[in-house]
Amino acid sequence: MSEVIQNPWTRLRSFTNARLALGRAGDSLPTNEVLELALAHAQARDAVHKTLDVETIARDLKASSFESISVQSAARDRAEYLCRPDLGRKLSDTSRSLLDRYHPEHSEGSTSSNESRREAPSAFFIIADGLSAIAPVRHAVPVLHEITGRLEGWRMAPIIIATQARVALGDEIGEFLKAEMTIMLIGERPGLSSPDSLGIYLTYKPHIGCTDADRNCISNVRPEGLSYEAASHKLHYLMTAARRLGNSGVVLKDESEAALLEGT
Repeated sequence: MSEVIQNPWTRLRSFTNARLALGRAGDSLPTNEVLELALAHAQARDAVHKTLDVETIARDLKASSFESISVQSAARDRAEYLCRPDLGRKLSDTSRSLLDRYHPEHSEGSTSSNESRREAPSAFFIIADGLSAIAPVRHAVPVLHEITGRLEGWRMAPIIIATQARVALGDEIGEFLKAEMTIMLIGERPGLSSPDSLGIYLTYKPHIGCTDADRNCISNVRPEGLSYEAASHKLHYLMTAARRLGNSGVVLKDESEAALLEGT
C-alpha cells in the first residue's frame, strides 16, 4: 500500500471547500479523496435530476404565513426540461390560466382599472427549481423571512412556486401580471462542492425578451456561501435602487457594501 504524501499547502483547506492540496498516494490521488470526489459528483447529478418538492415548500410557506401558488413551465417533466431549455422559459397553458386571477385588472374590490393597477403588488417572488431542486427547498423560505422583514411599505403578491423553470420564466410571469419587479429564487447549476447553491435574480419591469443584461444576480446563497442575512441586505438594496433608478441589470450597480459601511 502506498503511503499518503501530504501536500505542503494542506493548511489552505481550512479556508475553502475547493479541492486543493489533496496529497498523493504513489502517482494517484489518495483513496479517500477519490471517494469524496465520486460522492460530490453523485450529489451534483442528483441535484440536477431531482424534482422540486413543492409540497414541502408550500407547507413551509404556509407555516410562515405566506400565501403561495404553484405553476409549471411548458416542459412536461425533468427530462424534457433538461433537453429543451426553451420550454423552461415559457408558462404552460394551464399555469397561465391559473395566474389569470392574480392579474391586476381582476383585483377584487376595485372600482376602476386605474385603481386596480395602483393596488397591484410591487414585487412578485418566485421560488423555482432551476438546475438544483434541493437549493430552494433548503434556502428559499429562510431568505424570504429575511427580506420581507426589510420591505416595509411594499405590496407583496402570493409567492409563486415554479417547477421545470429557467430564470427567464419570471419574465413571462412578470409581464403577464404587470409586475413592477420579479425576484426569482432559483437553484443554481451544482458545483462539486456546492450542490445546493441558491441564486436570486432581480428584474425590473420584466417582459418576454429580457436578457441577463437586464437583471441583477446574487449568487451562492447558502450557509457555506453568502449568508441569508447578507443576501437579503444586497437584495433590499437592489430592489430599492431599481425602483429609484427605474431599471435593473448592467445599469444598476451593487453598492450595498458601501451602503452598509455608511450605516444605511
